[in-house]
Amino acid sequence: MSDKEDNKNKHAYTELIKEDNLTYDDYASIDDGNRYELVDGQLELMSPAPSVTHQLISAQMQKRITESCESDYIILDAPIDVILADNEVRQPDLVLIHRKRLNILRNRGVIGPPDLVVEILSPSTLKRDKIDKLNMYANFRIPEYWIVEPKTGILEQYSLHDAQYTLIDVFQEDEHVTSPGIPCISFTMADIMKNIPNLD
Repeated sequence: MSDKEDNKNKHAYTELIKEDNLTYDDYASIDDGNRYELVDGQLELMSPAPSVTHQLISAQMQKRITESCESDYIILDAPIDVILADNEVRQPDLVLIHRKRLNILRNRGVIGPPDLVVEILSPSTLKRDKIDKLNMYANFRIPEYWIVEPKTGILEQYSLHDAQYTLIDVFQEDEHVTSPGIPCISFTMADIMKNIPNLD
């Protein structure tokens, strides 16, 4: 691609980012090297990239959940498009889908609500994960939502009741993480955090 064509594409992407009422097709057409989510028809840039600590925690959680749940669940990690509506596309850090619901999986992503989504906090996503996504995931009837605080190793567990999330448990250190809807879940945050080095 020539520099002129590249600049033309970048201009087109910049204009698209400013628009409202975008659809999944608009979102999928963007190829500018950045990661976005589609939030009520508007693009939101996901930057900066997650920290190494964030990625290590995600990898350890995926490993632990896979060890006990792989026979019953598909476990996916970011980046994966969770397409909740034509104008709502999110990229949770981890996603669990029961193997009886494989019909919601496509090559382009997950079409509809998974059984569990996990978000690992970072300074740039704190408000988005604890307020915006909490409400939005509840609106789309995702049964369970976890928020992980990487500095403290604390996991907040939210369960859907009457179209709203209720904080049903907080796990830390050697407390066994369990789930009301996913019986195969069994690990501790100490298991996760002992493998995470202290990084500057």
